[in-house]
Amino acid sequence: MIAWLQGVLLEKQAPALLLNVNGVGYELEAPMTTFYDLPAEGEQATLYVHMVVREDAQLLFGFSSRQQRELFRSLIKVNGVGPKVALAVLSTLSAQELLQCMADEDYNLLCKVPGIGKKTAQRLVVEMKDRLEKEFGDVALEQRAADGGVNSARNDAIEALVSLGYRPADAGRVVKTLDQDLSSEDLIRQALRTLSGNVL
Repeated sequence: MIAWLQGVLLEKQAPALLLNVNGVGYELEAPMTTFYDLPAEGEQATLYVHMVVREDAQLLFGFSSRQQRELFRSLIKVNGVGPKVALAVLSTLSAQELLQCMADEDYNLLCKVPGIGKKTAQRLVVEMKDRLEKEFGDVALEQRAADGGVNSARNDAIEALVSLGYRPADAGRVVKTLDQDLSSEDLIRQALRTLSGNVL
């Protein structure tokens, strides 16, 4: 099983790329989010890899981060979602957007992905929401930390709610519905009233 490759990037024509690893050329397919992170042709590139072995082919899919690869693997576990659709999802939505989309049960956003209709979108949410939250729930907090001072009161409120034991998705959903001009203390107070009443 090939899990990771490092070599010289020979070609990149989305969704395919060619990587020279010690004189062996590996052809991989990758989502656009990975293509945005790739260096110029002729430079060194490192990719996390998912390998699919079929009777008629051996396919390699490359990702710029381990997180992207794990999201891809979670997507293809869903009935009716193959590698092509999973790549389309990760090409259309960033990891953060996908996690938030699942948390909010945003079927309309999922339906904007090529190859995904309403039934597939519903199946994705049903089968993936809890699993993604359990495996990637910390991503939202990491993203907020990276955003620095943007919406700092809202971010502080969400982090405080999470530290009190609430799920990141629930905390983010409730705080997002509140007046964003409130202080972090007022946001926390109002969010706690909502959460304690189970109004999510």
